[in-house]
Amino acid sequence: MKELIDNIVSNAVTYLQLFGIVGGFFLILLESIIPALPLGVFVALNMIAFGNVAGFIISWTATICGCLLSYLLFNKIISKHLLKKIKKNEKYKRLITKIKRIKLSTLVIIIALPFSPAFAINIAAGIANVDLKKFFVALLIGKISIIYFWGHISKSLLESITDINTLITIIIMLLLSYILTKLVNKKLKIE
Repeated sequence: MKELIDNIVSNAVTYLQLFGIVGGFFLILLESIIPALPLGVFVALNMIAFGNVAGFIISWTATICGCLLSYLLFNKIISKHLLKKIKKNEKYKRLITKIKRIKLSTLVIIIALPFSPAFAINIAAGIANVDLKKFFVALLIGKISIIYFWGHISKSLLESITDINTLITIIIMLLLSYILTKLVNKKLKIE
């Protein structure tokens, strides 16, 4: 079984390297738009194919672009049709208002948490018309720990979750993301 998995990974990496950085970027971008695709696998393939640093940068940049595309699609196109229905329902209006008022630091933590539904976050932020600058800054900061997490989880999900060094690194990155958010928030005055 290990030999089969190694063979599949080797073939996928070879195929990915044929397309270069554009292929690695497109793979992650596609995952951001189609949520059923496995982000962790794609990030791991990028890191194997292009090295840890380049694979991280490609994956981080692509996931931010994909999330922004998803946000913009729901914000500019789909929300116009949904808002007509939402205006009639008080429950949805209150929910949209709560989402729109979410603080930058809270949004960063939600985005940064492993296993958070990124596609749902993009949709909710787009429909609720969350400030684009706030959403973009939250993505820039929050996606760092997600890409790091998924890149290193490729070792094995169980191994990464039980590996104390990985857990400590992720907790430190979440704390640093939170602190960075507070500093950015003071400079940019984003609520």
